[in-house]
Amino acid sequence: MFHEAGFWVAVSFVLFFVFFGRKLWTPIVTILDSRAERIRQDLDEAARLRREAEQMLEDATRDREQALAEAKTMVEQSLRHAAEVAEQARKDAEAAVKQHEQSARDRISAVERAATREVRQAAIDVAIKASRQVIAESLKEDGASALVDRAISDLPAALARPAA
Repeated sequence: MFHEAGFWVAVSFVLFFVFFGRKLWTPIVTILDSRAERIRQDLDEAARLRREAEQMLEDATRDREQALAEAKTMVEQSLRHAAEVAEQARKDAEAAVKQHEQSARDRISAVERAATREVRQAAIDVAIKASRQVIAESLKEDGASALVDRAISDLPAALARPAA
C-alpha cells in the first residue's frame, strides 16, 4: 500500500486540502457567493421586468378596450345621426312634394277659373249677338220704344237689389 502511486496521490490530495484548503476555500466561496448574488440580482431584475411587462400588457388591453368602446359609441352616434338626417330629408322631401302638389292645384284652379271666365264671356258674347239679331229681326220701331221705356222704369228696382 505504501508503494502504490494511487495511495500517495490520495495522501497528497488530502494534505494539499488540509494545508491550502482554507486559503483556497475562501476565494472560491467568495467567487461563488458573488456569482450567486449576481444571479439573484438578475432574477430580481427579470421578475421586475416581467411585472412591468404584465402591467404594460394590462394597460394596453385596457386602452384597447376603451378605444373599442369609444369606437362603438362613435359608430352608434353616427348611425343615429344618419337616421336623423335621413328622417329630416324624408320630411323635407314630403314637404316639398306637398308644396309642389299645392302649387299645381293652385295653377290648375287658376286655369279652370280663367277657362270658365273665357267660356262665360264667349257665351255672353254669343248671347248678346244672338239677342241683337233676334231683337233686330223681331222688334219694330214702336215695340223698341216700349221696351226701352219699360227698362228705364225697372232701372231703380234693379239698382236697389244687392249684386249677386
